Amino acid sequence: MTVQVGDKVPSGTFHVMGESGPEPLPTDEIFNGKKVVLFAVPGAFTPGCSNTHLPGFVVNADKIKAKGVDTIVCMAVNDAFVMGAWGKNQNADELIMAADGNGDYTQALGLQMDASGFGMGRRSKRFAMIIEDGTITTLNIDESGIDASSAETILAAL
Repeated sequence: MTVQVGDKVPSGTFHVMGESGPEPLPTDEIFNGKKVVLFAVPGAFTPGCSNTHLPGFVVNADKIKAKGVDTIVCMAVNDAFVMGAWGKNQNADELIMAADGNGDYTQALGLQMDASGFGMGRRSKRFAMIIEDGTITTLNIDESGIDASSAETILAAL
């Protein structure tokens, strides 16, 4: 079942690249007591994600944080090595590049999709949410395109 506005986000663990390799990052550390924008993409280095979705959040990070957001998280069903490399490639220094390597967190949110027709297996739907102290206050899911979950749409919702 897909999470809804008003729901608490599930607890889980992402992985991020640290100085000596992948490190676990519990979701409670990200969401508890903070205002967070979490957006997800079907895959790192894919055209829509690399050309439009992630760059929108990189370019608008300061504006988003000026609206009271503590943290911006980009999540994908990729490993921490890929997410770390993609973040460096995209100059995403202001974002947490969160790897959901097995898709466990995506599944817990109920936002998984089957991209096996494209040779990508199970992935995350493209979405963005605003989370305040662990509670979802905005949830925008793109069924096609990037409009509902774009940085500009989230900025307008803040």
